[in-house]
Amino acid sequence: MPSSEPDLCYLTASEALKLFAKRDLSPVELMQAILRRIEFANPKVNALGDCFFDEAIAGARRAEARWIDGTARPLEGIPLAVKDAQHVAGQRTTYGSPLYRENFAQVSDPMIARLEAAGAIIHARTTVSELCISGVCFSTMWGRTCNPWNLTYSPGGSSGGSGAALAAGMTTLATGTDMGGSIRIPASACGVVGFKPPHGRNPDGPLLNVDRFGACGPLARCALDICLVQNVVAGQDPGDHDSLREKPRYPESLEEIAGLRVAWSLDLGYRAVHPDVQVNTERAIALLRDLGCRVEAVELNWNEEIDRLASDWYRLAPAGHMLASAVAQAPDLVSAELVRMVRSWPADAPGITPVLALVHRMARDFANVMARHDVFVCPTMSVPAVRADQSMWDENFEIAGKKVDPEFGYSMTHQFNLLGNCPVISVPSGLSRDGAPTGIQIVGRPFDDLAVIRAALAFEAAGKVWYSGSGLRPKF
Repeated sequence: MPSSEPDLCYLTASEALKLFAKRDLSPVELMQAILRRIEFANPKVNALGDCFFDEAIAGARRAEARWIDGTARPLEGIPLAVKDAQHVAGQRTTYGSPLYRENFAQVSDPMIARLEAAGAIIHARTTVSELCISGVCFSTMWGRTCNPWNLTYSPGGSSGGSGAALAAGMTTLATGTDMGGSIRIPASACGVVGFKPPHGRNPDGPLLNVDRFGACGPLARCALDICLVQNVVAGQDPGDHDSLREKPRYPESLEEIAGLRVAWSLDLGYRAVHPDVQVNTERAIALLRDLGCRVEAVELNWNEEIDRLASDWYRLAPAGHMLASAVAQAPDLVSAELVRMVRSWPADAPGITPVLALVHRMARDFANVMARHDVFVCPTMSVPAVRADQSMWDENFEIAGKKVDPEFGYSMTHQFNLLGNCPVISVPSGLSRDGAPTGIQIVGRPFDDLAVIRAALAFEAAGKVWYSGSGLRPKF
């Protein structure tokens, strides 16, 4: 049994389930501790929007009864925070915009329905970047979300509230969506684990389910919890035409990775990289080598064209259409930064064909690398984190002395949304000198989730301990 209430709040789902099974902890005790933690932490971090505390306690009591009578389900009694861009029947989905304050869902997205059917208890919705556009977690609906590790920094976006809630001990599991890094950026900035599955692996709701560059997935405090969730949510759903029939069985125990062939790049061939990210990434690569992996630095034929065309795609994608409609309908209810974004879009911009041509070239280059390797490793972001109040129009934003785009210039994630069939997991790689976490991405060949997960489990087990009683935690 954990020795203190903070220890309870930082339990992983796998640890909590073991304690439930042994009757050393009840779901009610865990939920009560989580709710008290929210009262303390959320005023500082602002990671949660709508909350459902009475319903959560009632659900925890039902879960406790199931553990007693032997009918417990795979995630019975685990507190779950759901991103405010996913649909939960009877709850509203605002996308961080007052325009959607009355947008109540009739049915749950398939991923959410499966999590609830497995016994997870939704106690809160997590804050998002406005209309899920930015890598900084601010919205006109919920305000600004801060990073628990250093409150002057952002937890990332757009699933920033999910990452921050996990790091602050306000939930045990969280969900996210990822069109350009929206799961992995918060995972890296908050020192948690985030998984972007191949498009279609986890069935989704409209319209992200038909966006080939998007996916929904879990965030957690350890890679094992990612496996627990994936074993519940993956697999075909009749309501999602793009959902994949194959359902891998994700490992729930550590496996040897000696001999694994690891390709890696610090900068993807064109990124400016913060010195602390470089140090922590190189240390991570050394750890993989110590685990017996065959590690090789590789070159990718990639450049800034990726950022420009990825930006074009987001303008054409459902999120871009939603934003443009919001600005046309009620510009006074949209943040000035996003209004400026829409009004900067050229009227004669090319359509999707240049994006698809780029995807073909990127896929060819990446396939050449992966023909000789099992996984590819790079930083998740080229900085530890950005300031909580950073503007996407900051003309003076620099990394390692080089001026870069303040919105796309630090992300090393959207490249692998364009390669949407590649599974990617972000795991913590260390802390910066300012106390902000850094992360690495482990990328697999198309649909090879298991290589990615096995590497993440082994890397995590051999590295620093995060969040446990003796491990790294935010200090606030």
